[in-house]
Amino acid sequence: MATNPSSLQRGAVVLPIKGFSDAKGRLEPVLSAENRASLAAFTAGGVLEAAEGVETFVVCDNDEVAQWARERGAMVVRQHKAGLNGAVANGVDTAQYKRDWVLIAHSDLPFPEALLTVIDRELVTTTVTIVPDRHSDGTNVLVIPAGCGFTFHYGPGSFAAHQEEAARIGLPVRVVRHEQLGLDIDTPEDLAQLPASWLEGDFS
Repeated sequence: MATNPSSLQRGAVVLPIKGFSDAKGRLEPVLSAENRASLAAFTAGGVLEAAEGVETFVVCDNDEVAQWARERGAMVVRQHKAGLNGAVANGVDTAQYKRDWVLIAHSDLPFPEALLTVIDRELVTTTVTIVPDRHSDGTNVLVIPAGCGFTFHYGPGSFAAHQEEAARIGLPVRVVRHEQLGLDIDTPEDLAQLPASWLEGDFS
């Protein structure tokens, strides 16, 4: 069962974002530094738009990203723990206060429009929901009950690691395989999955 506006009021979205100029290093063989920064900002903006209606917390350690996020109505959480797992932990620690659930998404999803449809209002406070990447290796979207004590394991094999973490804390797992949300842009191979029309403009 999909979520509704009233249940959206009780949740939060956490979006960790690196400095745009530092993002997407693995795309260096196919995109210039300027185009990589443009791509990172464009996809992050799309994810923010997809989260509209839910208070969103952008986690960053970059002044440019912080200003960018505030201009778009997001709350800013300054990252003080190292790495992606540290950034997510910082964001969730802040976002879960007086919330029922927290959704964590990557900022490099080219087709994020269905982001909030993965929330099931009947299960969101008792179940961990995972949207894996198209290889069933990474975790593109993760929804956890607030205050559940979840430890994050982003990186290679995170899909399996997050299922194991849910078991550790005694929560069932709901896996949502989604063609659009399962695509993120880390490598030239990922970029090649996008239709030519999407790549027209600043990213080609």
